[in-house]
Amino acid sequence: MTEKERMLSGHTYNSRDPELLNRYHRVRNILASYNQTSSENIQEKRKTLESLFGDMGEGVWIEAPFYCDYGEHIYIGDDTFINYNCVFLDSNQITIGRNVLIGPGVQIYTATHPLSANERLLKNPAVGKNRTRYLTKSKPVTVSNNTWIGGGALIMPGITIGENSSIGAGSVVTKPIPPNCFAAGNPCKIIKRLQH
Repeated sequence: MTEKERMLSGHTYNSRDPELLNRYHRVRNILASYNQTSSENIQEKRKTLESLFGDMGEGVWIEAPFYCDYGEHIYIGDDTFINYNCVFLDSNQITIGRNVLIGPGVQIYTATHPLSANERLLKNPAVGKNRTRYLTKSKPVTVSNNTWIGGGALIMPGITIGENSSIGAGSVVTKPIPPNCFAAGNPCKIIKRLQH
């Protein structure tokens, strides 16, 4: 099993694996181009994003700057808007549905590490410049159709946010949020059920 296969299947993986690093460096160049392209050059911006993402629907608008790790694990549905300065750490699949609004500074994380330093740090890491000294795993994230994620929210690994839900600005989402809810806070909790 390759390190990429291990990463996407939720096993521990070496984030300094040459295949992963090659994609990471390629994406740095793609993002530098995207983030410097004029907002008036809509066709060029779309072409750049199509070369980056696993899939992207029609009518997607992403404000620059935008940041991600690999890009190819990000899938975005039609008519989704992503505001300035968002960070998507896509060590696993990030699926964003249709008609989603994502506020400025939202961060979506798929990578995670053991909490205990004793479990996280490798005792005898392999020699070489391409070997990490810690354990990393990843879990997919899903932001379902018609959701609104308020500015500055953090979405943790393994989270699903249900359809038609809204997440308050600055929230830290550590547990799945069901459909048709307004949830907010740190940790994010359901505040009320919404009519749909």
